[in-house]
Amino acid sequence: MPNLTPPSFHWIDSPEALDAACLSVAEAEVIALDTEFFREKTFYPIPALIQFTAGELAYLVDPLATPCTDAFRKLLTQGPVKLLHACSEDLEVFAHWAQALPEPLVDTQVAQGFLGENPGMGYQKLVEFWVGETLPKEETRSNWLERPLSQAQCHYAALDVIYLLKVWYLQREHLERLGRLRWVEQECAELIQQAGRSVAADGQWYVRQRQLWRLAPRQIEAYRLLTTWREGEARRRDLPRNWLVSDKLLYAIAEMLPTNRYELAEVEDIKPTLVKKEGDALLTLVKKACTTTENDLPPALPAPTAPAFKSRFKALKDVVNAQAEALGVAPEMLLRRRDMEALVIADMAQVALPLPNGWRGECMNPALEGALRELS
Repeated sequence: MPNLTPPSFHWIDSPEALDAACLSVAEAEVIALDTEFFREKTFYPIPALIQFTAGELAYLVDPLATPCTDAFRKLLTQGPVKLLHACSEDLEVFAHWAQALPEPLVDTQVAQGFLGENPGMGYQKLVEFWVGETLPKEETRSNWLERPLSQAQCHYAALDVIYLLKVWYLQREHLERLGRLRWVEQECAELIQQAGRSVAADGQWYVRQRQLWRLAPRQIEAYRLLTTWREGEARRRDLPRNWLVSDKLLYAIAEMLPTNRYELAEVEDIKPTLVKKEGDALLTLVKKACTTTENDLPPALPAPTAPAFKSRFKALKDVVNAQAEALGVAPEMLLRRRDMEALVIADMAQVALPLPNGWRGECMNPALEGALRELS
């Protein structure tokens, strides 16, 4: 581990030791968190290590040996700011292992997005940028479910949270100077809300399909029902979504709207085993879509290749790019492509615009509305 002093850490493998560690950091202003997990054959991540620190001593929690305790759950949901980097998968680990999400939350990758034009900066590069140190990378893909962990694995895991604090203190200083700390807080609060909605499995997976506009309303409803079923079954069986049935195949079923097993078997790339095991469930959902009344179907979506769509999208993109350049941030920090598409769809349907809230709305809403008004 060149140029780095081996970190100090405590190994935690009992509820009593975990509670004592929580007590030792309970009064801290900020604690850094990280997780190591395995997720190849399951829907839910298998937690392999939970790391946290409030300073130079890292606590490495073995979730294979100890369950989450009330003290850790309280630490996670109250008190100090919880610091993570690129937190989306970590949030799933906490939701599954601790049955709780860390609040209040700061994500250093999000923070970096407000400080430069590289919102996806990886953790090692972030440490090099702010602290000038090079963290080891050799253990990134190691087997974290093995016991005992090697000394190199423990050092890697401890450094990840120790340096996270160092990065954040420097980031926070710059954010305060730019008046953007509130933006980061709003953004991270939204991440927690999104994670909560994901845990609730609210049946909105279908809107991620980029080719949804090619389907008629009844086909869209079939795809919605199929993906909602798949989401529930993947969670219940603890299987990766695509192990059960892929998005591509569900889309093909929705497109064809088969009425029996023979027609279902004709869907491109469908396997006989899937027809045998899941055919009745899939056909029941398709039938439900086919018998849904017209008024209850989702609306048809405009083609993104149509001139009216393209002109509106370009106008919004120009607004976003201009504001991003003025702020010195990446355009995707202001508005993502699917958000701009949602604005275009609403404008063409002459319904209320899903304008951004919070700091984004303050920065852009007048310009976004003005750009669309000019094309109406």
